[in-house]
Amino acid sequence: MTLTAGIWDTFKGADLFLQRGILEVFMPQLAQHLKWTYEEFLLFPNDGKRHELIDGEHIMSPSPFTKHQRILVNLTIVIGAFLRQHRIGQMFVAPMDVVLSDTDVVEPDLLFIASEHASIITEKHIMGVPDLVVEIISTGSRKTDEIIKRRLYEQYGVKEYWIIDPELESVKVYRWHENMCHTEHIPNRTGMQEAGFVRVEELSVENGGTLTTPLLPELTLPLSEIFG
Repeated sequence: MTLTAGIWDTFKGADLFLQRGILEVFMPQLAQHLKWTYEEFLLFPNDGKRHELIDGEHIMSPSPFTKHQRILVNLTIVIGAFLRQHRIGQMFVAPMDVVLSDTDVVEPDLLFIASEHASIITEKHIMGVPDLVVEIISTGSRKTDEIIKRRLYEQYGVKEYWIIDPELESVKVYRWHENMCHTEHIPNRTGMQEAGFVRVEELSVENGGTLTTPLLPELTLPLSEIFG
């Protein structure tokens, strides 16, 4: 019996996180190929931090700062009021697990699900792809929100993705387009493109930007109110 095999036999009945730690120390080549699953995700500690899985990798973020939460509250108030008048879907805010697959489980800051897709709403979580996802950049989350999660949401076909930057007081809007001809209403894009995200807008408070989306017709969101 090898040393590593003996150690693993000793600890294989131990706590899940201890098992993973042992693998990373004594069997790093094996550990790097192991992926966390949703079943294991449910065992993560309720420690006030954001725990997510992206392609089976555990991503943990600290609780957000005050400005992040102020922006989220402002969005929730405005969109919530709109949806009470226009019964076209439901909005949820973090913490709320969105299970895209057994190895992709995220917790967006805010999400919207149109009425025709309400079947993905379960008693415990969202089991499927939301129509609109909103992420507010926090300390240390810029790469995750702007690159890793953008690619993930694009992969699963999220219709629209907003990335809100509290520091720059700006919003990037990515919208799903499928094999369509891009014209002047989509900056810097011409001709045919494969299905996927196109960045249709980058708005800022400084330029007097106002958010709109075809997913929430008639809703207008002045950025000055979001960041106020």
